[in-house]
Amino acid sequence: MFPTRLIPSRVFTLSLFTAIFAAWATNGMAQAPIVNPGAPGQPSRLLSADEATRLAAARHSAADTKFMQDMIAHHYQALEMSWLVADRTSRNELIEVANRIEASQKDEIAFMQDWLRERGEIVPDPAAHHTAHTGHSMAGMATREEMTQLEQARGATFDAMFLKLMIKHHKGALTMVEDLLEQDGAVYEPVLFEFTTDITNDQSTEIDRMTVMLAGFSPDPRATLTAGYTNAGEAIWNMDLVTTLARPAGFFDPENPAELPLSVLYPDEEAGYDADATDDDDDTTDDVADDVADGVTDDEDDESRAPLMSFTNTDLAFRDDVLVAGNYHGFNIYDIGERNAPKLLSSVVCPGGQGDVSIVGDLLLMSVEQTRGRLDCGLRGNAESVSEERFRGLRIFDISDLTMPVQVGAVQTCRGSHTHSVVSGPGDDGKIIVYNSGTSSVRDEEEMEGCLDEPPYRDDQTALFRIDVIEIPVDDPASARIIASPTVFADPESGSIAGLWGGGDHGDDTQETSETDHCHDITVFPELDIAAGACSGNGILFDISDPLNPTRIHEVVDPAFAYWHSATFNNDGTKVLFTDEWGGGSRARCRASDPLTWGANAIYDIVDNKLEFRSYYKLPVPQAEQENCVAHNGSIVPVPGRDLFVQAWYQGGISLMDFTDSANPVEIAYFDRGPIHKDELVFGGYWSVYWYDELIYATETTRGLDVLALTPSEFLTQNEIGAALASQGGSVFNPQQQFRIDWPAEPVVARARMDQLQRGGNLSDDMQRELSDALDQAEKVLSAGGTDASLARGRARQAVALRRSGGNSADREQEQFTALGETLDDIAARLR
Repeated sequence: MFPTRLIPSRVFTLSLFTAIFAAWATNGMAQAPIVNPGAPGQPSRLLSADEATRLAAARHSAADTKFMQDMIAHHYQALEMSWLVADRTSRNELIEVANRIEASQKDEIAFMQDWLRERGEIVPDPAAHHTAHTGHSMAGMATREEMTQLEQARGATFDAMFLKLMIKHHKGALTMVEDLLEQDGAVYEPVLFEFTTDITNDQSTEIDRMTVMLAGFSPDPRATLTAGYTNAGEAIWNMDLVTTLARPAGFFDPENPAELPLSVLYPDEEAGYDADATDDDDDTTDDVADDVADGVTDDEDDESRAPLMSFTNTDLAFRDDVLVAGNYHGFNIYDIGERNAPKLLSSVVCPGGQGDVSIVGDLLLMSVEQTRGRLDCGLRGNAESVSEERFRGLRIFDISDLTMPVQVGAVQTCRGSHTHSVVSGPGDDGKIIVYNSGTSSVRDEEEMEGCLDEPPYRDDQTALFRIDVIEIPVDDPASARIIASPTVFADPESGSIAGLWGGGDHGDDTQETSETDHCHDITVFPELDIAAGACSGNGILFDISDPLNPTRIHEVVDPAFAYWHSATFNNDGTKVLFTDEWGGGSRARCRASDPLTWGANAIYDIVDNKLEFRSYYKLPVPQAEQENCVAHNGSIVPVPGRDLFVQAWYQGGISLMDFTDSANPVEIAYFDRGPIHKDELVFGGYWSVYWYDELIYATETTRGLDVLALTPSEFLTQNEIGAALASQGGSVFNPQQQFRIDWPAEPVVARARMDQLQRGGNLSDDMQRELSDALDQAEKVLSAGGTDASLARGRARQAVALRRSGGNSADREQEQFTALGETLDDIAARLR
């Protein structure tokens, strides 16, 4: 403490104070020792004031040093890969890429070595074997095996492998920079901050170049489709586009029908946005519209403004000859009785998103999650944070008059309704049971009593970690209500309601997966009393034998999944196909450089009530940087004896996949359009694609409604398509509700099963001819409404012979022989 007489007053000048301080310091006044303790058990040492000052004022941290040392080895591996190019490719553009990488990485290695040397730190030798080949835990580094494969590759194989490895390598460098910037006290030096910024900018640019080049290597026509809102290029394979309907009047902005952001509409205007801003961060929440609804943007630093997605098409539901297409603005009802000409019956304006729909009799249910939703379906939204007029939950409409739907019920929920599942009913009690999944923020308790937004360790009555069970009396839908909110994620041992995945990554090179505090989709299979939940951080198998109390049978996590989005059973309920909505639906996630296991489907067999992983399936063609693409909604296509799934991939288009062999799924048909805009990623593409009553219906989020038909190919015969057309799956289709599909005793079904045996080489020519002739005769008799006992006996004998033929076959072939035999037995019964 200064003596009182030496404390400078406010009238003292700085120079006077400095002089007094210097005199005091040099007048021999004793200075207290400055001590630097050692490790436990080690002696302390004394420091001079200069030494202490230098230590306290250190401008680089241990993290900075490690980053530079690691990055030298990281860069050197990029050099090693680049040195391989000249002797292994004939592509000049690839040689130019390698030359750029070599020049930049050499310069940066030299800079990093000088930086370390000037600060007295260890400077690693980048060419040392232990440095270059033992750092594979660093993000993006190629393994020893991958480097060996690259050295041995030539031509087109080398070109593709080099680009994939180098893109991964560059992305790893960006990850290393991000990790460094997240550490306290790191990157304090301006020169180091500038260096890390240069790495991010330069390698991001190179990633973009290489991604475009890699996509150009694909022979698939979908990889290079031209852009356009109404005139985009199209590619189709093993399908026919039957018809296309644009969004109806009142469901698009005439001045901006494509919903382009301001940066695209007014590229030369000073509109308060950063046209060069980029955002490649993972977003494991659901669809971009949900974030917009909650006031959350993909990147708070990106000021580029886009529309609110007020008119985005969403999910589909069917009843008889009626199709209802959900929309953030309400819904549209179509008459689909005429195969080639769906007719718009009415458009219902009731904003609030998400707009997913289901039909039960004359009631239509619609999910509403956005905070702008109003109970009265009003258009002006809600400006207040707490409002009695706000609606977030499940709307109920009477659609007995398809031209004038009436809202007859509304169930408010704490987290809104993102999706819902019709579980049962109406039963003898006249009630419908619905599971409601809310994925958004918890509303204020002042707005809805009991809505607690608390972590479970503070209050286990929190609105998180639950689903809602809603009861709807058909005769009085206005009295619909939540009757239970089961904590389906609870730990059975500890009782904690947060008993499943807690969020985060699963280790090196894995996804950052969302916490399991809600389900996005719960697909029910009432006939089997089971449901499959895609629940944010987990895939779950439920027992729903008591619909009011769903219980977990088994749950799985997947290190490749960012967000468990939807679930679909195969027809006999022995498999579940889960989808991962990596990037929330708004990002380009099908680029040539993106992992084929991220943003994909995961196929599980159900074995002894447990989910057993078999394989991933992702769209097998690269999509452009301007196309949001990730796995989304689809349905089973009812071909007997096979597991086929038609699916939406946003701007990745439509893909038909065969997953009959769970471990080896394969694409067998597709339809795709080019991006909406040639330079910018504008949200668009297919939200839902479903098979219903002989056709495939697909909602394009910004363009409209497409209707498609399957065509024969080497992968799917005309008989198999005919059997699908003859299938008996009921007159209602709701998302997240599955019923077993059956096939009638028709010759076309038997022929479809014959085709499958022939495809595998398991049906002799003699047996094929005999069966074909017999089925031709049976078809003539049955089409005329007649019977023939002799023919019936013949079909029965053939059925027995088929079962014998398949007796020594593998399990799959045995199943096919048995199924064909059963179909012949059924045809014989009709002929008697």
